[in-house]
Amino acid sequence: MSSSTIGQKEKRKRSLPLSFLVKSNVARAAGATILGTTMLASVVVAGAMVGLAISFRNLPDVRLLRTYVPTETSYIYDVKGKLLSSLHGEAHRRLVRLNQVSPDLKRAVLAIEDSHFYHHYGINPTSIGRALLVNFKSGGVEEGASTLTMQLVKNIFLSHERTYSRKLAEAVLAIRVEQIFSKDQILEMYLNNIYWGHNNYGAQTAAESYFNKPASQLTLAESAMMAGLIQAPEVYSPLRNYKAAKERQALVLARMRDLGWITAEQEKAALNQKLAIGKQTAWQGSKLPFVTDAVIQELNRRFGPETVLKGGMRVQTTIDYDMQKKAEATVQRAYRTLRGRGLAAKNLQIALVAVDPRTHFVKALVGGVDYSKSQLNRATQSRRQPGSAFKPFVYYTAFASGRYTPDSIVNDAPISIRDGSIFYRPKNYGGKYSGSMSLRTALTQSTNIPAVILGQRVGVDKVVEVCRRLGFKSPLLAVPSLPLGSVDVTPLEMAGAYATFASNGWYSDPTVIVRVTDSQGNVMLDNTPKPKLVLDPWATASLTSVLQGVIASGTARSAAIGRPAAGKTGTTDSERNVWFVGYVPQLSTAVWIGDDTNRTLGKGITGGHYAAPIWRDFMIQALKNEPVLYFPSAAKFPRPSSK
Repeated sequence: MSSSTIGQKEKRKRSLPLSFLVKSNVARAAGATILGTTMLASVVVAGAMVGLAISFRNLPDVRLLRTYVPTETSYIYDVKGKLLSSLHGEAHRRLVRLNQVSPDLKRAVLAIEDSHFYHHYGINPTSIGRALLVNFKSGGVEEGASTLTMQLVKNIFLSHERTYSRKLAEAVLAIRVEQIFSKDQILEMYLNNIYWGHNNYGAQTAAESYFNKPASQLTLAESAMMAGLIQAPEVYSPLRNYKAAKERQALVLARMRDLGWITAEQEKAALNQKLAIGKQTAWQGSKLPFVTDAVIQELNRRFGPETVLKGGMRVQTTIDYDMQKKAEATVQRAYRTLRGRGLAAKNLQIALVAVDPRTHFVKALVGGVDYSKSQLNRATQSRRQPGSAFKPFVYYTAFASGRYTPDSIVNDAPISIRDGSIFYRPKNYGGKYSGSMSLRTALTQSTNIPAVILGQRVGVDKVVEVCRRLGFKSPLLAVPSLPLGSVDVTPLEMAGAYATFASNGWYSDPTVIVRVTDSQGNVMLDNTPKPKLVLDPWATASLTSVLQGVIASGTARSAAIGRPAAGKTGTTDSERNVWFVGYVPQLSTAVWIGDDTNRTLGKGITGGHYAAPIWRDFMIQALKNEPVLYFPSAAKFPRPSSK
C-alpha cells in the first residue's frame, strides 16, 4: 500500500506506508519462539494443499469478485438533496473506496485481526500452527486462525459453520483471491463487507452509526473502538455496553503499540479521548413518511422490491422539504380547527397534494392527519367522489368543441334523462332553479343542471377522453351523472389535472421522482419533463377565466389569496366528501376532507367553507417568495372551430 493510500502526513511512524509498517514488524511481533511452530505448520499446510487442490475443485470461482457488488442501502432525498430516508434489507451498507477510509481505522483493523496481512499470501502459517495445537487439545474447532482474506471469502462465499472442511475451503479460496487481487483491493472489499453490528455492514455506515461521521474522519480512538467490534459486534457495541467497548478499544490500542504502529503517547491520548457516541441508523424512520411511501411504491413498480432494497439507489424526489413541512403543518392546523368547529366525523381525515404546473412535479404530498396512527396515503391511494370539482372537465370539453363560450346560455330547470331502464333526475344543491344563465354564471355558482346538460350535449364519453389526456387512471364511467363527479378519483389525479389547466394545456406525467442513479452515479431513471400540449389553449384560457370568478365572486371566496388564482369547490351527496382544487401559474393544489368510513361530515359542510380555507392557508405560505404571475387571456388564441 502506498503512502497516498494511507492518507495525510502524520508523525514519523504514522507517515510510513501501511505495508511497510506491517512487514518491518513481523519478526518482532512473531518472536523466535514461534519459529518451530511455523515450520511445523508450514509442513502441514504444504502437504494439505496437494489434497485440497483435488478435493475442492467445485469451490466458487473467486474471479466473480471482479464484478461482485454487495447489497447496498438505497437513499431517498428531497429535490434539493436533503436526506429523507434509507431503504435496505438485512444489510445497511454504503460502499466506499479504500482512500475514503481513515488510515487509523485501517491500521486498527489490521492490528487486531491480521497484523501479517501484507506479509502472507492468503493464509498465515504461524496462526494456523497455533490454531492446530489449540484445536488438537480441545478436540474441536476452537481457534480459527483466519486472515482478513479468509474472513472475506467466508462472508461472501461460505457458511459460518465451525468445521475443518469449511476452514480448509477458506484457505484454498483465500490463496486464489491473493493470486488475483492486490492487497489494497482485498482490504477495500473486506472493509466494505464486514459486519459491524446493528445491521451495519461496511465501515461507512458503521462510522455514521457509532460516531455520526464518515469513515474517512474517524480518529485513532474511534478507529480502535470500531476495530474492536469485529470479533463480536453486538457484545462490544458502545451503543449497548460502553464499558466493554472501552476495554476492547484498550486491547486494540495496546496491540498497535506493541507492533510499533503508534507510540505510547498516542495510545494514552486515544484512551483518554472523550467519544461522542451516535445512535443506530439502520432502521431510522423517514422524515416525510407519506412522501417516501409514495416514492417506494413507484420504485417497486418500476424496478421490483428486491432491487429497491438491495440496489444502492440514490433517489432524488420532486418534493420540496420546506414546502412539504408547511403542507403538513397546514393539515394539522386545519384538523384542530375542524374539530373545534364541531365536525362530527369520527374518522376525519384531510389530504393535500401540490403539483408544479411547469413540470408536473409533485412538490408536497400529505396523505392524512397522522401517519403514526394510519399509514394509508389518501392522496394517492384513496379514491373519492370529487363532486362539483369535476365540472371544469365538462366545461372545458364544451369550450373545446367550438360550440360554446363562457357567455353561452343554458337553461337551469328540472330535467329527466333516460339511462337504460331508469330515468336520471338531477337536482341543484338547495333544490332551487334559476332559469336561463350563462355558462360563466353556472360554473361560478356551481349549478348542477347546466353541467349535466352540457355533458349530454358534448357527450360524456368525450369528457372521459379529456380526463384520460389529463392523466386520470381511475375508472371513469360515461354515465349521465359523470358531470357532477359521480366517479372515484384521487387527490393526486385532481391536482395533476388542474395543473394542466394552470399551464394552459401543457401536460407531463405527474411524478414524485426526478432521477434515480445507482451508487456509482449511473442513471437508472430520468424523469426530466417532456411536456406536450394536450388541451386547446383558447378553451383552457376561457375555463381559467371562469374559474377565477369562482374565487372572486362564487362559491370559493374564502380561497382568495391576493393574486390571480382559479379553482373549483366540490361537495358530494350527504356531505361525505368536500374538496377545493385551485391553482396559480406556479402551483396547483388539491385539498380533500372526508371520513375514512365514508360517513357524512355533517349537514351544511361544503368545500367552499371548509376545504377552500385550508387551500388558502397553504398557498399563502407556499407562494410567499414567488412573484405574482398572470394567466394568459383567451383573446391571444384562436377559438376552435365547431365540431
